[in-house]
Amino acid sequence: MATETEIQVAQTSGQFSTFFVADMFFGVDVLDVQEVLRSQQMTPVPQAPDVVRGLINLRGQIVTAIDMRRRLGLQPPAEDQTPMNMVVRTSEGVVSLLVDEIGDVLDVDAATYERPPDNLDPAARELIRGVYKLKDRVLLVLDTEKAVDVDSRYIPGSGPLDTPSRMP
Repeated sequence: MATETEIQVAQTSGQFSTFFVADMFFGVDVLDVQEVLRSQQMTPVPQAPDVVRGLINLRGQIVTAIDMRRRLGLQPPAEDQTPMNMVVRTSEGVVSLLVDEIGDVLDVDAATYERPPDNLDPAARELIRGVYKLKDRVLLVLDTEKAVDVDSRYIPGSGPLDTPSRMP
């Protein structure tokens, strides 16, 4: 009978669509990715959480765009840097993650999987399912469900909730 850890590793193995946010290298299960797009025109959403950059029209489907830099509590990109859209499927529907750069699809070896390190920034740690040690870097496996949950999660810089006593 498989242990809980073995089951978790088996569920986190496979192919990942990768992207960069600042100097962090993330991966999303390739089966959760609908498509990747260049920067799209966005319509702002009044009174939405700060991490919701706006809405995009994806061939008639209205999709919420989540700014991953804001979600991770990072500084905005340079003015000449336009975000890319990684459109992912979640239990709440289709959502666009605004990222700095799109990477490749990677096959990973389950033997290189580890739990998120303790020294990872808390804003990033809560969004990470685990890490894979690659030859030249670490792949952070993004939990897309947590990343798009902007209503009930701690979001850095979001005001009254932005205190150490309220952090998970």
